[in-house]
Amino acid sequence: MKRFSKIPNFKQAYYLIDTIVAKYLMRNVWGISAAIFLIISLIIFGNQVVIMVQESLEYGVSTTDLLPLIAFNMIKDMPLIVSLSLFLAIILAIGKLYKDSEAIVMNSLGVGDKHFMVFIQPVVLPIFIFVLLLTTLVVPWAKQQKNLVISRSEHTPEFDFIKQKEFQEFKGGDIIFYATKVVNGTKDTQKIMEEVFIYTLVGDEPIITLAKKAQKHIDPITNNTYLRLKDGVRYHGFPGNNNKKILNFDLYDLHIIDGKHQQFKLDSIQIESQSMVDLFYSDGFKEAAEFQWRLSQPLSIFILSLLGVLLGKASPRGGKNLGALFGVAIFILYNNALMIAKSALEHGDNSIWGGLWWVHFLMLGFIFILYGYRYEKFRTLTRFFVRRVK
Repeated sequence: MKRFSKIPNFKQAYYLIDTIVAKYLMRNVWGISAAIFLIISLIIFGNQVVIMVQESLEYGVSTTDLLPLIAFNMIKDMPLIVSLSLFLAIILAIGKLYKDSEAIVMNSLGVGDKHFMVFIQPVVLPIFIFVLLLTTLVVPWAKQQKNLVISRSEHTPEFDFIKQKEFQEFKGGDIIFYATKVVNGTKDTQKIMEEVFIYTLVGDEPIITLAKKAQKHIDPITNNTYLRLKDGVRYHGFPGNNNKKILNFDLYDLHIIDGKHQQFKLDSIQIESQSMVDLFYSDGFKEAAEFQWRLSQPLSIFILSLLGVLLGKASPRGGKNLGALFGVAIFILYNNALMIAKSALEHGDNSIWGGLWWVHFLMLGFIFILYGYRYEKFRTLTRFFVRRVK
């Protein structure tokens, strides 16, 4: 009798099963999430390296600033990478339980999707806090530091990236620039380039510009940036073309950057670098959009964790990892909808109270419908109303 007295009762056995399943599921989610995070990070890191190298060649970013800029861009993308990694990990971990028929046994013992949603929360909660810290503190700091690096590059002697007696391509080869001699400027004067050759492609028509001197010029009224060319000639069209045009000039301003676009960019940069407190007390639409965007990314982790459990549920004979494919598609639609709502709020096309929150409510409604469809809740409700009518 003493031997049998050590056997736990039904409640203790049920709690023991829940504990074992919870630990097993959390271990799988952590492992799969780490693997997916590593793969996605390596892919994005490779893309960032390529993009930043191209920008360094095109916009004159110093090679010493490449690594910090890549790091800041990776930090900026970190919330999205972590969110996607966790979402796919939940789908694959739950799907593995069903593929191996382990979930079928668990369902027979009363452990279902609602339990799975609770079991994964010890994984979701620390990741939620981590992403919340990223979006509210780390990412704004990274954007601010990135802007300082870019600003430092822009405030170096103008056209510091241009080397004399070397052909250089910009904008994917649409502009080819060559200067025979480059004279460094002082604090009060811009760098001067001598014996300049510029090849540009406007539509299908090439334009060749030759000038004795070139210097950067900023219009004080429009804030547009120009390359001021002196004592030169412009050739429109190929040399053998009958429609070729030749224009001799003493002074010609070649437009480089639009002032309004530059000002809009500066305003956006300033808002992205503000603290959460400043954004909260601001009445502007752009500030409200940035505030809600920072909170939406960690909030989406909780919502996607619930959806991941439902998408992971599959029969042993079902398509392999089909839920993960649907998950990627839904994740892309979800984030695109948030970005559209953010853009609409920035332009004042949406109310501040509606903002980005309607996207989350829409996703919660989709989860509710999917859950009801899986467990035939709506069919039971329909039968109830049919009986009442009869």
